[in-house]
Amino acid sequence: MPLALLALAVGAFGIGTTEFVMMGLLPEVADDLHISIPSAGHLVSAYALGVVIGAPLLAAVTARMSRRTVLISLMGLFVAGNALSALAPDNGWLLAARFLSGLPHGAFFGVGAVVATNMVAPERKARSVSLMFLGLTVANVAGVPVATLMGQNLGWRATFLGVSAIGLAAIAALAFLIPHDHEHTTAQGLRGELAALRSLPVWLSLGTTVAGFGALFSAYSYITPMLTGAAGYAGASVTLLLALFGVGATAGNLLGGRLADHSLRGTLFGGLASLVVVLALFPLLMRTELTAAVAVILLGMAAFATGSPLQLMVMEKAASAPSLASSANQAAFNLANAGGAWIGGLALAAGFGVTSPALAGAALAVLGLAVAALAYTVDRRRVPAGGRERIVASHVPQEAEAVHH
Repeated sequence: MPLALLALAVGAFGIGTTEFVMMGLLPEVADDLHISIPSAGHLVSAYALGVVIGAPLLAAVTARMSRRTVLISLMGLFVAGNALSALAPDNGWLLAARFLSGLPHGAFFGVGAVVATNMVAPERKARSVSLMFLGLTVANVAGVPVATLMGQNLGWRATFLGVSAIGLAAIAALAFLIPHDHEHTTAQGLRGELAALRSLPVWLSLGTTVAGFGALFSAYSYITPMLTGAAGYAGASVTLLLALFGVGATAGNLLGGRLADHSLRGTLFGGLASLVVVLALFPLLMRTELTAAVAVILLGMAAFATGSPLQLMVMEKAASAPSLASSANQAAFNLANAGGAWIGGLALAAGFGVTSPALAGAALAVLGLAVAALAYTVDRRRVPAGGRERIVASHVPQEAEAVHH
């Protein structure tokens, strides 16, 4: 695997840290800015809104630029957003800075996935994407806990200055390790880029992402009350258990990438089916501390095993605009975050029990399987008998040639 993937992983590590750390710093931010914790919670939504808007928009408007230049520019925007967050004088400015920080998120992963797959042989594409996503999952194991402790002891502003430093390190790595390239699509313009998203298979792939990861966030958004209210853990133990989730997510991401190179759809169906089983068993697994810890690990593994297959699937279905489609998949992921949390909250508010968000998540995972099955049926009708599904990028990509030379 090319060393350049390390640069993408460093950027993903910084993005993953800033995305999730705000959830652990809400009390500190609320106290410092003299706002309520629910009001501070809007800072999480502002970031997610930035991702949803920025992912397809920035990918489309930068379509004629060098991918290397785009990645460095996006990380520069990321650094600016986090630095402004650290300097924000009040809640309004912090909301704007968090929105700005979220804008490059989806486009970075979208363009980065195309760069990663173009630097390796066709049979290693899923693994290359999983190695980029490794930075995101490791952020949940190390980046978020360390950044949270930093914010609690040095002030929340120090956390965002630290994240800005990670972004600067990512810029240096990208500039040094990512090979030079030319424009990353044909000069078809914004209208041509958007036209690639009109296909039904693309939308079915995006729908699978929304349902599949919505299942994850339906349960994960309420994992703390499950662990304390059902399994009997003390609140102080939750941070360690969330790190275990990150360990499971890291393992699932790497396993999913390896398996997807052998069978893309098989890995996707297997991951979603595993997610259904794990979430359906949550009420039983949350009865003891040991089985609850196992459940947290299995949840991370099952959910993130589908990450690389879903990313490649979307890129494959929009082969004429893979960067835009890949970025749109990141927007779908954040829609899943918001939608899954909302659906899990409805189950909890309805009085179905503290573990009911997991059962709602199981239903969403079943929906994800159904959408994936429909996508498979549509593809079977489109691919001629004896035909073979195409994977994005040529066998000897330009970036790979640059690395070898």
